[in-house]
Amino acid sequence: MNFTKMHGLGNDFVIIEAQELKKTDLSYEKLAQKFCDRNFGVGADGLIIVNPPDVKSNCDINWRIFNSDGSEPQMCGNGIRCFARYVYEKGLIKKKKFSVCTLAGEIIPEILDNNQVKVDMGMPKIELVDYFLDIGEKINITTVNMGNPHCVLFTKADSAALARSLGPKLEVHELFPEKTNVEIVKIISKDKIRVDVWERGCGITLACGTGACASAVAAARNNLTENKVEVELPGGTLYIEWLKDVNKIFMTGGAEFVFTGNYLN
Repeated sequence: MNFTKMHGLGNDFVIIEAQELKKTDLSYEKLAQKFCDRNFGVGADGLIIVNPPDVKSNCDINWRIFNSDGSEPQMCGNGIRCFARYVYEKGLIKKKKFSVCTLAGEIIPEILDNNQVKVDMGMPKIELVDYFLDIGEKINITTVNMGNPHCVLFTKADSAALARSLGPKLEVHELFPEKTNVEIVKIISKDKIRVDVWERGCGITLACGTGACASAVAAARNNLTENKVEVELPGGTLYIEWLKDVNKIFMTGGAEFVFTGNYLN
């Protein structure tokens, strides 16, 4: 199977076009586990399948995305930027701004200059604000749904260490029947935050696009930042703007090609 590896701020993906799947009898779930294995496979946080547009939808193109454990999330911010640049660079889409059908609904990316992609991520749904939770230690969380679930925790301590210690507990907490992504946020200024992420189905990753959006919304909702922020992640920086009056959020960041190959096993 021919494949391409890409990354968005170190959050890496194997991308396969749908016709390549005729060469295997593995399910998408098993294929994701096989490809994403960092010891016996290509190695990635997720597998992206490029599908042609569904005749029943108005979208320009469709995708499927799977985590490294084989689970299928509703959305992935870094993944959608990689997907957008891939289909544009490969000539599968001729225009720079187009629509993608996802499990979170229609998402609209736009190809900018210098390998940057701006994405209309839709309407965030704020669910719980500054909610007290006891998980063996007492914390306050804000939850935001970006088409997929996010649990945001603010701290002045070591955000990376907390992502590793609290992430596994919060991901599977009974409050989240579908599990959740976890973001540990440190406020740097009114227009800049630091975010460390524990991703549902992946664990620690270098970046999470929907997580950056959820963190920006949560920070603004708790009056900790403005509505437009720079989000510093271990793998790089995203720029997030939440238009409160229409409740729309926009994400801008890079997407890079790593290599192409042919998977023989």
